[in-house]
Amino acid sequence: MSDCILVLNCGSSSIKFALFNSPLPMQRTPLWSGKADGITGSSPTFSVSGQATEPMPVDRDAPYHAALLRIREYTIARLGGNRIIAVVHRVVHGGAKYFEPVCVNHDVLADLRSFIPLAPLHQPFALEAIESLLQSRPELMQIACFDTAFHHGLPRVEKMLPIPYSAWERGLRRYGFHGLSYAYMSVVLAERHGDAARGNTIVAHLGSGASLCAMQDLRSVATTMGFSALDGLMMGTRCGSVDPGVLLYLMETEQLSPQQLGHLLYHESGLQGISGTSSDPRELIATEAVEPRAADALALYVRRIVREIGALAAVLGGLDMLVFTAGIGEHNAELRSRICKHLGFLGLRLDDGANGAASALISSPQSRVAVAVEPTNEEWMAASLAQSLLPATSVRYTA
Repeated sequence: MSDCILVLNCGSSSIKFALFNSPLPMQRTPLWSGKADGITGSSPTFSVSGQATEPMPVDRDAPYHAALLRIREYTIARLGGNRIIAVVHRVVHGGAKYFEPVCVNHDVLADLRSFIPLAPLHQPFALEAIESLLQSRPELMQIACFDTAFHHGLPRVEKMLPIPYSAWERGLRRYGFHGLSYAYMSVVLAERHGDAARGNTIVAHLGSGASLCAMQDLRSVATTMGFSALDGLMMGTRCGSVDPGVLLYLMETEQLSPQQLGHLLYHESGLQGISGTSSDPRELIATEAVEPRAADALALYVRRIVREIGALAAVLGGLDMLVFTAGIGEHNAELRSRICKHLGFLGLRLDDGANGAASALISSPQSRVAVAVEPTNEEWMAASLAQSLLPATSVRYTA
């Protein structure tokens, strides 16, 4: 009989879940993992590693709750003699209060709700999962791990916003996100590349959400996302950095409410907004030859990434390693190629064959910058960080 940790990684329309053995050193491959996807859409699905994807009936009035229930039922059925001693949640925003993993009770949950406006695509859904378990299994330990935590040590100059200083005194600052992914990179890059990764490194976390993190000695020194998860790179449906004057103009001339403007920036912008057809680069690449807006969307997406890599390289004082991770970064060789083609001024050269195969190292031997592809593992990182909070004796959950 093994003690296990269940990790929930909740997004706006999907929930990733994974079960890990809890004794240290924890294996990075979970006992099993899966995903409830398309929860709010017309055809939600449920999949588990090694098994075929299947349709997932949900209650249209409470689709997220139904998905959580399906995960719970599956987990109980697969536990066998194993015991869950904690559920660990990836929570996007810890605000200015939470920098380390924390055991969640009703007071902590209330704090985390106050950060919903800073991460409306993710925060509410993680908190819904936490609240559901607090009500149904109050004896079960729940631990929150924060995407903002990895960037807590950013230099003061990187945290500050160029608005009146009173905002800083009230706690308004740049936080940075995708921290669990970057924390994992800080572990695995040192293992795979040794001292070569400890110099000036930029990690590109490119998924439906996207950001860059500049690292020195594998610690965050600058990042493209700031106060909210809207900042920085152009994303699937999010705008990234945009002239604040555009926002004032839209509010004044089109009489947009804050809620309407928020919806536009979070859900109707980025690749989806420019192309008008899709937020998925694979679909846009397939149609760009005949769809000018798809070509425009991809060109702007690449340009924004290249521009921000150049800016971070300047902050670092040079670039030794560029790392691609997350869904697009790991799996889209064409976009990796387009991005790197514009970085030749840094001495960066790709090996096209290695890039096409998504090898661990995709730069050519002549490249002055090492270019790597590294799968991220946010779930394992969250489970590993949570170990420090587990007491010697915990309530065991078997049904």
